[in-house]
Amino acid sequence: MSLLDTLFHSDEAREKPEPDSDMQVVLDALAALGGKPIETLTAEEARKQPTPADAAKRVLMKNGDEPTPDGGVTTHEITIKGAAGDLPARVYRPKSEDGALPVIVYFHGGGWVIANIDVYDASPRAIAKAANAVVVSCEYRLAPEHKFPAAHDDAFAAYKFVLANAGAFGGDQMRVAVMGESAGGNLAINVAMRARDEGIAAPKHMALIYPVAGNDMQTASYQQNANAKPLNKPMMEWFVKQTFESKEQTSDPRINLVKANLNGLPSATIILAEIDPLRSEGRELGRRLKEAGSDVNMKMYQGVTHEFFGMGLVVDDAKTAEGVVADDLSNALS
Repeated sequence: MSLLDTLFHSDEAREKPEPDSDMQVVLDALAALGGKPIETLTAEEARKQPTPADAAKRVLMKNGDEPTPDGGVTTHEITIKGAAGDLPARVYRPKSEDGALPVIVYFHGGGWVIANIDVYDASPRAIAKAANAVVVSCEYRLAPEHKFPAAHDDAFAAYKFVLANAGAFGGDQMRVAVMGESAGGNLAINVAMRARDEGIAAPKHMALIYPVAGNDMQTASYQQNANAKPLNKPMMEWFVKQTFESKEQTSDPRINLVKANLNGLPSATIILAEIDPLRSEGRELGRRLKEAGSDVNMKMYQGVTHEFFGMGLVVDDAKTAEGVVADDLSNALS
């Protein structure tokens, strides 16, 4: 059995995974910022807590680097049409690029409860440059103010808006992909599923970064990383309480993707982190997509945690993972 087949058919991880040294530096910086456990807070309080992105910026500053480099990318703010009204979005475009570029519709993480396009700035910025594409990072309504499926409805509305208006920001509406991290990875694949079901233009590729893909919190990775940082089992339980009317609602195929109809979906890149409760369900999603006929490139990085993606300036594996995603997107959108 090849290494790739092993990844698809067994949950490869060390018995007691430890962060690599560069990942540990970020985790130490996050701890030094003094955040409170998310699961002990209200949603409003949780949104004010320091983030892994803040920690990465702290490391950059300590190294004498610019904490928010532009990365050779320009940005401008736009307004998109969500399912229930206008929403903010940010367009990233490589500098000195003329003509229509492929477009990537990006959805941030945060358990559908916290974070925004400012917190998740580094990933779309890095991918826009590396994939030579326009990236549109889209906000969506958050829980508990807006329960499931508000975020999913907004994500699909955002995708349709980008298809209809790609030319207005220098994008090619015939070359569009979707991408997301964590809860945003769940939104990204749901966009592709709904496009299939409603008969609209499908995305050319899906980049799914440690996506929420199931509702089983007893998997191997949940047990192994029950108390991990920056994401752990109590936090995921808190996200569920905030987002859904009941725990039973998480059996919906939009959440429990590993039991959903995955036929007829585009190619996918799946990035997994070893120290992450979501690792097992992400691996299972990759296996199910492959069985359903999608071309799947799945990579699992040892010694890194949930939220490592986008930290390419301070974490070596993040830089590698960003390159993998950008290459796959470029090939799919060429």
